[in-house]
Amino acid sequence: MEEYIVSARKYRPTSFDTVVGQQALTTTLKNAVSSGKLAHAYLFCGPRGVGKTTCARIFAKAINCMSPTANGEACGQCESCQAFNEQRSFNIFELDAASNNSVEHIKTLMEQTRIPPQVGKYKVFIIDEVHMLSTAAFNAFLKTLEEPPQHVIFILATTEKHKILPTILSRCQIYDFERMTVRDTIDHLKKVAQKENIMVEEEALAVIAEKADGGMRDALSIFDQAASFCQGNITYQKVIEDLNVLDSDNYFHIIDLALENKAMDIMVLLNNVINKGFDGGLLIQGLAKHVRNVLMARDEQTLPLLEVSDQQRQRYQQQAQKCQIPFLYQALRIINQCDINYRQSSNKRLLVELTLIEIAQITQPDDSVGSGRKPRRLKSLFKQLTLSIQQQKAAPQVAAAECVVSTEHGAATESSASNTPNPAKPSSPAAPNQSAPKRPMLKSAVSMSFKNVLQNARPKKMSVIPGTLDASDPNATPKDEEQSFSQQDLELQWMLMCNRMPQKLSGIAARMKNMNPVITDFPNVEVTADNQVALEQLEQIKGSILSTLKLYLHNKSIKLSLRLAEQEEIVPILSRREQYELMEKENPSIAKLRELLSLELA
Repeated sequence: MEEYIVSARKYRPTSFDTVVGQQALTTTLKNAVSSGKLAHAYLFCGPRGVGKTTCARIFAKAINCMSPTANGEACGQCESCQAFNEQRSFNIFELDAASNNSVEHIKTLMEQTRIPPQVGKYKVFIIDEVHMLSTAAFNAFLKTLEEPPQHVIFILATTEKHKILPTILSRCQIYDFERMTVRDTIDHLKKVAQKENIMVEEEALAVIAEKADGGMRDALSIFDQAASFCQGNITYQKVIEDLNVLDSDNYFHIIDLALENKAMDIMVLLNNVINKGFDGGLLIQGLAKHVRNVLMARDEQTLPLLEVSDQQRQRYQQQAQKCQIPFLYQALRIINQCDINYRQSSNKRLLVELTLIEIAQITQPDDSVGSGRKPRRLKSLFKQLTLSIQQQKAAPQVAAAECVVSTEHGAATESSASNTPNPAKPSSPAAPNQSAPKRPMLKSAVSMSFKNVLQNARPKKMSVIPGTLDASDPNATPKDEEQSFSQQDLELQWMLMCNRMPQKLSGIAARMKNMNPVITDFPNVEVTADNQVALEQLEQIKGSILSTLKLYLHNKSIKLSLRLAEQEEIVPILSRREQYELMEKENPSIAKLRELLSLELA
């Protein structure tokens, strides 16, 4: 029985022309060989499985070829090429830096560079995974890398260029290898399948190419796995079953159902997917990629960005005609937010279900019954509290206004009744200047009165902010009224006054927010300062504070007294962390909640 060789080794490129997906780099290397303009050090970097080490070997073989072709390829017939093919060449050395990364290994390598080549022109040293070298090894390698012997060429290969010292990078010609595109991978796998006499479906190869994520070596390994499972006939259904990949039909079906607002059908589909053993997070990631592809398929300019098979591209174009751009944008935003919160969620399935429901309601009208649309953003609690207090104050005045309007309307009705002719007689047309009041006039009058009362009940915005009130301001003098107010009203107006204070008084405003004004003997108000400095600052603006309270509390008899707090009255101001620690001490359940949610104190 013939010995089996995996496809990644069996179909490894042996010339520049057989390298897949790196045409620009291979052309540059061939031109360097044909022209003889060779650098002393090269750095090949890029993702795994894209041909870095393969190109390094092909390049080393072409450098030492005794009769290279006109386009820079090795002839494959000379002694140097034969020795390389039979793995007995003494001019090409490969070093794995992952296991030979110490200073001693580098010193041994440096000693080998002194010996000139026996056959060929150059000694080529290929150092794979060079980023694994230690810092000391890099430093020992610097001098030789900068000025090596004329017969020595270094080819370094790495997947993590950012880990290499800048002094090393500056001494090399850097070649960045690209990821394999899905199209290139599919075409190469077709050639391999043809040589192996294996029947394949292009959609199945597209799944393998997407699973490989740009690595040709990974694609060939997955291809061998699928070939063993399918026994010579690689189909789409068998590949997704073997690789445990979610069928793309689910994503197309979800979007179609979402456009029809069939949220319950999507829930059934999600349940079937989860019952097959797939994770909800995997569905969300695949759906995000699917919606992105649908968006790209809407425009001819972005159509080449779809890394899918030709059949899948047609399906994306068909679905893109049904989807509007706002729907796709909103769906991408919702899915991305779910992907961000998925790892932290304690109920992951519920998060996925809510996300899919929200996507299904994007195109649903806002006024539809049972649409489940989220409500508009409400006002803050503080604004609601302020509005409710103002309405309570305005209620007596509104009632009085309604009584006045009702009385006037009643008088007008009686007057019109006394001047009305006998009903038995035909009514004559009314004169233009004697029109009887109609009922809609009453509603309008009440509405206007209610609006006026509310406007009067709300305190007008001061033309000068507290701390700079002067007698010329019409709002500086309180109205001639003695309206009662509660402790809650006083604290509310005190806080609003602190928020309106100018920037130059921000320091005392911050201190005043921590003070609590108290009604001692109505309408007398007392404010306690924690220290002498704060007390002196309050004394300076006491007149403005008093004028503001009189204005907004509608009571001209208010008297304000300031005093220094006693020692036992001083309450220490706790920081956010201290407040939390106090809450945690009083209620141990808070600590359990923090541990359950894996929260950290900021």
